[in-house]
Amino acid sequence: MAKYLLLKHYRGAPASRNDVPMDQWTPQEISDHMRYMRDFAAKIVESGEFVDTQQLSSEGTFVRSDGEGRPPVTDGPFAETKDLIAGWMIIDVDSYERALELAAELSAAPGAGGKPVDEWLELRPFLGCAPMVTE
Repeated sequence: MAKYLLLKHYRGAPASRNDVPMDQWTPQEISDHMRYMRDFAAKIVESGEFVDTQQLSSEGTFVRSDGEGRPPVTDGPFAETKDLIAGWMIIDVDSYERALELAAELSAAPGAGGKPVDEWLELRPFLGCAPMVTE
């Protein structure tokens, strides 16, 4: 089994086929989209391929140490993840091909007009565990 991150972006990925921003969807379209997401998660829980999913708040801050005894520096000149990352799902699957299949299915969640969003999802494998060092 291999773990993959399915990363949902607000921006930064190529435009989806049904590229109507969610804040322009009707309440029913949002409800249908969320139901699809829950049903998808339930299906892969049942198959044993689900690990975790989270939606992210729109709030967040970059923080960096500014040296010992100095206050941290917040909000740099970089794009913030709160503007880029909407959420994620972690899956644990038998093959890369299965990860692609699940990502494509998740991408097809309904959006405006009930049509599939066909959004781009970033699929990233987790690095393997580092070997244990023993004496």
